[in-house]
Amino acid sequence: MDFLAATGRTFLVFLEATGQLAMFTGRSVSHCVRPPLYARQIIRQMIDIGYYSLPVVGLTALFTGMVLALQSYSGFSRFQAEGAIATVVVLSVTRELGPVLAGLMVAGRIGAAMAAEIGTMRVTEQIDALSTLSTNPFKYLVAPRLIAGTTMLPLLVLVADIIGVFGGFLVSVYRLDFNASSYITRTWQFLEPIDVISGLVKAAVFGFVISLMGCYFGYKSRGGAQGVGQATTNAVVAASILILVFNYLITGMFFSTK
Repeated sequence: MDFLAATGRTFLVFLEATGQLAMFTGRSVSHCVRPPLYARQIIRQMIDIGYYSLPVVGLTALFTGMVLALQSYSGFSRFQAEGAIATVVVLSVTRELGPVLAGLMVAGRIGAAMAAEIGTMRVTEQIDALSTLSTNPFKYLVAPRLIAGTTMLPLLVLVADIIGVFGGFLVSVYRLDFNASSYITRTWQFLEPIDVISGLVKAAVFGFVISLMGCYFGYKSRGGAQGVGQATTNAVVAASILILVFNYLITGMFFSTK
């Protein structure tokens, strides 16, 4: 009976947390589409999410493309299929590795920062002060972050795709002695618009999820510094897991019939 009681309590806690997250999401999205919008806050978050995340995303994409080319050559050379390396690199980067790795990097950087910032404001009662001053916390804190995350991550992923493919090109041409013109031709030959579009759709969803998790756990944090630290950890872990879950779901939507 103790086991059943513990299982029931866990299930009820899960349902309660799911309901709170659903209500928080609905309230946040409603404030994203209703005026007024704080343009200065949105631009500030766009710069923080987009511009300041470029170095880590760019380096991740560059070395991912380089390693992918090396590993593909190591495997394909056993079957005399080295010519497929360009196709494998561009499809892997644009469909999967670009959006997923960029999402995980941004989750570690931005998701943690959002949870820590909003969590600190919560435990120091700054959010309550905003409400006292007739400023809606969802309108001022949550909506700008959701808008910025949803719009800026696709741009980051687009840059990551270009850098990742370029990394594969560098290794293939200057280390594996591929013909540069032939490599570029095969890259363009097998790349379709749906490959890039699916990655950008994933990036938009990932950006929304990262921002939502950071804002949710920061907004719900309690218990001083320890609560803020726990909220930061939960935001990064939850965002990372949801990125992998939605990656599978969106991939199934785009490519299940092929």
